[in-house]
Amino acid sequence: MGVQKKLAELVPNEPSVSLLARIVSVNPKEIQVNGTPKKIFYGILGDETGTVPFTAWETENLRLEKGDTIRVENAYTKEFRGQVQINFGNRTAITPESSDAVPPYQPGPVTLKEAKVKDLREGLGGVSITVRILSIEEREVMVEGDKKLVYSGVMADETGKAQFSVWKDFGLKEGDVVKIEGGYVRMWRGIPQLNFDERAEVGITDEELPSVEDLKKSARIWIEDLIERGGAVDATVRGILVDVKEGSGLIHRCPECRRVLRKNTCRIHGEVEGQSDLRVKSVVDDGSGALTAVFGKELTEGLLGKSLEECETMAREAMTREVVRDELADMLIAQPVEVRGNVTKDEFGIMMIVDSADMLKIEVEKEAREMLDDLEDLR
Repeated sequence: MGVQKKLAELVPNEPSVSLLARIVSVNPKEIQVNGTPKKIFYGILGDETGTVPFTAWETENLRLEKGDTIRVENAYTKEFRGQVQINFGNRTAITPESSDAVPPYQPGPVTLKEAKVKDLREGLGGVSITVRILSIEEREVMVEGDKKLVYSGVMADETGKAQFSVWKDFGLKEGDVVKIEGGYVRMWRGIPQLNFDERAEVGITDEELPSVEDLKKSARIWIEDLIERGGAVDATVRGILVDVKEGSGLIHRCPECRRVLRKNTCRIHGEVEGQSDLRVKSVVDDGSGALTAVFGKELTEGLLGKSLEECETMAREAMTREVVRDELADMLIAQPVEVRGNVTKDEFGIMMIVDSADMLKIEVEKEAREMLDDLEDLR
């Protein structure tokens, strides 16, 4: 039996939970599973602490009615559209309880949190934010066997850019300045993303924000801010390149999944004939922190002034691929650099996939003085 919890205590990805709740709503639905029709139930459960959506995947001999109070054992939770969802599977046991076993839910007032883009963090809910839409696209996704439209893009204010995703057509267009009330933040591919749906209030506002052209420019961000934020869209970092890591230079990739090979072996596809590539895995330090900056083939060719084919020839003549990495290290370590790209965060720290880079010629003393002044202003 799983741990019995109140609905407000549930978190995503719990393998076994038990609860006592009232059925607020329930609806049957037929979906396609591997081409075969399947009946499920979906709806809302409630207790004195809140409400949570549920889906019942095994419906044979299952009878659920609106208003019933039920005890649920061995359910499991997932995350759906940024919130917890309860799932009833083949191990779930459901038994009826008396109607007074669960006190009624008394919702309190919703508290909105005024935020700027730079404030968006994973787990932040009830967000109220004013932004300009820089881009938006519509795409079709499958959700529980049904086709749904989702709208996603990039928004910005004077503090930075962020990705957004919305499950309702609010008629948003590029260039609109909109106020969003009721958004929530989740990580998407290592970057904080604002999500909102039909429960949010979204409308055009006459609040002043910089133009699309100005907001599309990449603002310089301190690495300590990127670490605290948990990633960012289109950030610019200026610092010293302090290390060229193992796995830089001439590498071989799996032709199937493009992972870097180790001793001609892919950890997914086994021993394969690798395809040559160039990259730099470096460490950039701006005095406030450090990040891993990854340069792709074109940028690496530009830094070296050599093509991939010329690097392969150089490695054959030296009888080692390390000659390319050594040349990169000699060229780059201790050099000032400005890099621009998306920054993601995982258990290993933060990493930028570099879209553009400039090797800088700066006055070290002046730059250090300005850096210290800027850091002091942040305190």
